[in-house]
Amino acid sequence: MTDTPNIDDALFQNFDPARLFEVKRSTHAPRILVLYGSLRERSYSRLLAEEAGRILTRLGAEVRFFDPKGLPLPDAEEASHPKVAELRELAQWSEGMVWSSPERHGAMTSVMKAQIDWIPLSLGGVRPTQGKTLALLQVCGGSQSFNTVNQMRILGRWMRMMTIPNQSSVAKAFHEFDAAGRMLPSAYYNRVVDVMEELVKFTWLTRDLNDYLLDRYSERVESAEELSQRVNQKSL
Repeated sequence: MTDTPNIDDALFQNFDPARLFEVKRSTHAPRILVLYGSLRERSYSRLLAEEAGRILTRLGAEVRFFDPKGLPLPDAEEASHPKVAELRELAQWSEGMVWSSPERHGAMTSVMKAQIDWIPLSLGGVRPTQGKTLALLQVCGGSQSFNTVNQMRILGRWMRMMTIPNQSSVAKAFHEFDAAGRMLPSAYYNRVVDVMEELVKFTWLTRDLNDYLLDRYSERVESAEELSQRVNQKSL
């Protein structure tokens, strides 16, 4: 093909990969927010999330948890509700996330979905999730299933997050934790360590590159058109 693409060269210059080598790298600990999807007193998704948090801390990350207790259903309250404000503040603080949910009726729980639904794609000109890394975990009451992690992966993509390839599904979770809530040594535990390692690595690699990775030609075109319309308005 010899035809030139119909692309405005000036707007296309932002694609230049050389920008990747001009980014100043941060040295602070990766900031990871952990969400879990159950309110039970002995919640295995919470226990798994806490174990993931210990591993992340050991790997040098700064970890914060959000307690979903008291979070209203989406649209049942205003966004000014204290729990909603807390969740959104944590989402903006974070550079990566862990989502840990039980599988209920073949899907994530409503507790998990409500947390995700309260985090908007855009908030006051800031994108709380876009470009941030995401790791997915699920616990199963019976045999191993991947319905929940696969469903959350779709949501992660919709939230424009960098969902890492690895994931963890713990079968018969009631067998995998001791009385104190610590995860027992097993192949399942090893997989959780793998996932957390991968999350930290991806966060280190990408967190300073959001300005480049999220820069979209379609948005630059739209912005250029808006600017053109504004400066070329005829006086009334």
